[in-house]
Amino acid sequence: MSSRRSFIRQGGLITAAGLLAGPVPFSAVATPTTDTAAAPQARKSKWSDGSRLVISVSMQFEAGGQPENAESPFPQNMQKGYKDLPSATWYQYGYKEGIPRMLDNWGKLGVKITSHMVGSAVLKNPKLAKEIVERGHEAAAHGMNWSTQYTMSYEDEKKFIKDGVDAIKQVTGFTAIGYNANWLRRGENTLKILQELGFLYHIDDLSRDEPFIQQVNGKDFVTVPYTIRCNDILLIEGKNFSTDQFVNQVKMEFDQLYEEAENTRRQMSISFHDRIGGTPQMVQATKELFTYMKQHNGVSFKRKDEIARLCLEDNTSIRE
Repeated sequence: MSSRRSFIRQGGLITAAGLLAGPVPFSAVATPTTDTAAAPQARKSKWSDGSRLVISVSMQFEAGGQPENAESPFPQNMQKGYKDLPSATWYQYGYKEGIPRMLDNWGKLGVKITSHMVGSAVLKNPKLAKEIVERGHEAAAHGMNWSTQYTMSYEDEKKFIKDGVDAIKQVTGFTAIGYNANWLRRGENTLKILQELGFLYHIDDLSRDEPFIQQVNGKDFVTVPYTIRCNDILLIEGKNFSTDQFVNQVKMEFDQLYEEAENTRRQMSISFHDRIGGTPQMVQATKELFTYMKQHNGVSFKRKDEIARLCLEDNTSIRE
């Protein structure tokens, strides 16, 4: 496989050949560089714990905290003043069947995940929230409810985030240090607030395939990137993918990242929602996918708080 440097050199030769073949407008000719050592190369990096590829799994605990008549698979044609009763049962499936089934599956696979918990959903189903933590999974904050966060004032947003953290702490005893905004739509002040409240990382970023560090309020703060490419609410619910399509897409993502991970630190993110990822066919799909992944040397599944700490402790981590 040719390197980026070889590709760039080859491109230069092709350009030269084109010049010999005939006149080219001056505006179309790039200024040549004489320092070939300055050609960009792929950055080489590794996970400090020896992993080749790290898999980061999210499980959203949202059902029970949704607003009345929230979006659902049913036509959005309810008349005002009436409750969408079948839609409510779709959400109830998330905590009655979905999360319990996923928890059993994670246990059988030996995988630890990060659960992004809406505070009001936790208060409605405290035993289930506590079980998630007792099974060794991370509880991360996901707001107090489904309110639009980016429109809030600084103080209102700070209270909104803290209320969600307090609900998780009250029920599970776990202090959340990771954050996920509703639909990733954080506001201009969100990271500053998270840093003030003692958070270590957030996930509302799609810009990389590995964690990175940035300065917030003059201190290190980690981004553990999220995904919409390997996300059940986008693919299964949003695009009506079959489980076969979901498996194929996620497997292709894994294969490419595993290949890149020979030389570069790579993280793969996969996301499941309580009422979608916890259905029988999706749990079977997940079992097939994770069994395949675990057959590859150097693959490790980590909670997002573990990934954030690895990133902070590694002086080769990307800083922005």
